[in-house]
Amino acid sequence: MKHISNNAKRKTGMTLLELTVVILVLLSLIAVLFIGARAWKKGSDRAACILNLRNVQQAVRSYSNLNGLNPNTPAPGLRSQIIGFGKYMENEPVCPAGAGLYTASAPDVIPDLGVLYLTCPNITQPNSTDHVPPQHGDW
Repeated sequence: MKHISNNAKRKTGMTLLELTVVILVLLSLIAVLFIGARAWKKGSDRAACILNLRNVQQAVRSYSNLNGLNPNTPAPGLRSQIIGFGKYMENEPVCPAGAGLYTASAPDVIPDLGVLYLTCPNITQPNSTDHVPPQHGDW
């Protein structure tokens, strides 16, 4: 009679415990990936929003310079003069975070230097001041 050892009888494969550990590790890695993607999206939305504000500010400054308008000068229909087909900006800027269209506190007045013409609607939400450019005094 032939003697068979326990090692020879053991089938190859993973035990239930090993399989559970592998699944938990994979789920942890996926969770870290989603957290990182969410942070990346928030940062890219903030950067795109600030670039939109900067582009509008440059359009307002270009319009005022080319038309000889000083800050605090009335400019009827200013928004329609700078935004539209063939104008300083082709399309109406929209906050990439999904907050909607930008708003102007004085829509028909050229703003002072360092004062933004448009503001992001996202700053009206609690703890959302990150869509305000940190240094815009020379815009």
